[in-house]
Amino acid sequence: MGNVIGDLASVTSVTRRQRAAGAVRAFWRATLDLALPRLCAACRTPVEGEGLCPACWSKLSFITRPYCERLGIPFVYDPGPGILSMQAIADPPAYQRARAVVRFDEISRMLVHALKYGDRLDLAPMMGRWLGQAGRELLVGADALVPVPLHWRRRWARRFNQSAVLAAAVSKTSGLPVAAHALKRIKPTAQQVGLSRSARAANVQGAFRVPPEGKAAVLGRRLVLVDDVLTSGSTVEGCTKALLRAGAANVDVLVFARVADPARTSI
Repeated sequence: MGNVIGDLASVTSVTRRQRAAGAVRAFWRATLDLALPRLCAACRTPVEGEGLCPACWSKLSFITRPYCERLGIPFVYDPGPGILSMQAIADPPAYQRARAVVRFDEISRMLVHALKYGDRLDLAPMMGRWLGQAGRELLVGADALVPVPLHWRRRWARRFNQSAVLAAAVSKTSGLPVAAHALKRIKPTAQQVGLSRSARAANVQGAFRVPPEGKAAVLGRRLVLVDDVLTSGSTVEGCTKALLRAGAANVDVLVFARVADPARTSI
């Protein structure tokens, strides 16, 4: 009986400490909200609530249908349901479908760079909600989310993997688990920025593999690969091929922003 009473007292004590800690956090959040006004995630002007100011919001170019059902690249006009772009027909990717929230332009670049290089982890919940909306059809039938991995050297220098942060945010809205160790970058590739399409492909050649500890999370599973930006597609292509070689049943791609060249969206 004494042990039971002691256990109950211990649980009660822990609960009280948790409540007290929660109250303290709430107090400091309220204090910071009063002392430091919320700022637009892109231009840093004061806003009400989280997110973007009206001016920056109006400049975002969200990607909605009509778009290529395979690549997710927007069409300049509606060719009808289920139509693929010439690019998807002539050079189909290893992944099944790709979806993106917005075009990679001035405002989306600021958001991505703020998260990636400016340690603006507070942007992840907002970006994750948008990713969840853009990728609804991919997430419904998926088993897990796989973030595009960083090489350990770059992750050590940056302190976090922005793709993993976005995947975690999508997980919170979708309920899908994150297979954080399903894919590993084994080659310290150079930055892709400024490289040509062929140079990007060569840069990531053989850069990814599924480690032994990740095979159970991949074999026979329907996976959604998560990244911040899709440009030439070389990185997600390399990741997808590594996952398929390890036995993944299907791989889709979900990114926050993508380069959408109108010249390559004809049908």
